[in-house]
Amino acid sequence: MSTVTLNNGVAMPALGFGVFQTPPAETTDAVTAALQTGYRLIDTAAAYGNERGVGDAIRESGLARDEVFIETKVWISDYGYDQSLHAFEKSVRKLGVDQIDLLLLHQALPGAFDKTVAAYRALEQLLADGKVRAIGVSNFMRTHLDALLAETEVVPAVNQVEVHPFFTQPDVQAANVERGILTQAWSPIGGITSYRGKTTTSTFTDPTILEIGERYGKTAAQVMLRWHLQEGRSAIPKSVTPKRIRENFDVFDFTLTNDELRRIDALDKGVRGGPEPEAITLESFGRDIPEV
Repeated sequence: MSTVTLNNGVAMPALGFGVFQTPPAETTDAVTAALQTGYRLIDTAAAYGNERGVGDAIRESGLARDEVFIETKVWISDYGYDQSLHAFEKSVRKLGVDQIDLLLLHQALPGAFDKTVAAYRALEQLLADGKVRAIGVSNFMRTHLDALLAETEVVPAVNQVEVHPFFTQPDVQAANVERGILTQAWSPIGGITSYRGKTTTSTFTDPTILEIGERYGKTAAQVMLRWHLQEGRSAIPKSVTPKRIRENFDVFDFTLTNDELRRIDALDKGVRGGPEPEAITLESFGRDIPEV
């Protein structure tokens, strides 16, 4: 398992396991399969409604707490200084842990950015208190990063954004590099291209990716995950199928050439699959995050 070192010196597994849209009833089994496979980074979020299932799987795994890197996110409905401190308490109780390894703000919430700044200052306090090991953001564009850093002290360790071969967000990736922020890819194998219908083809059936995979005896998903890792990103694929969970982890025994990396880079269609970050508002996306 390869690791990346965050800008505050914390080591994090480069390849993680995500549980976005995994039903709570299926989360424990999926995370259990991931941990048995060898994943040691689990990514969840308050808004996913499955933090409790993640915590149950980790406790039942028999692994020591410091062997599993837990990442979760504060939802926009809990932005604000005191509200975000309470959001942390809700998450740790659901997860059944005392400390979170990486805590992110889930969206930039540009129309109410004062709440975002206050929420991030709460994360800074949690970091100073040792309640989290690293803090960061998700779905922040360059302008959002600039605005945040103008009013806060701690540079985010991670910016988790949509990145896959059909949507690479080069400007956001460059903005992250300029600030020493790790880019972490959600929908890293382009699953969103399959179920949102935003493109005429899927990453899983792209001829270039399939051709490269045939050369190494690897699936399209394995090629895409290797592409992320070699280009210095963290990736958090998701699945509830044990066979695919294992396949997605089997990416450490081959190396793509520079030419192959460039060919995958060239597949970018510039079409976002997820919601526009500027369109995220409390009115449209706000929802109560339940207590424990």
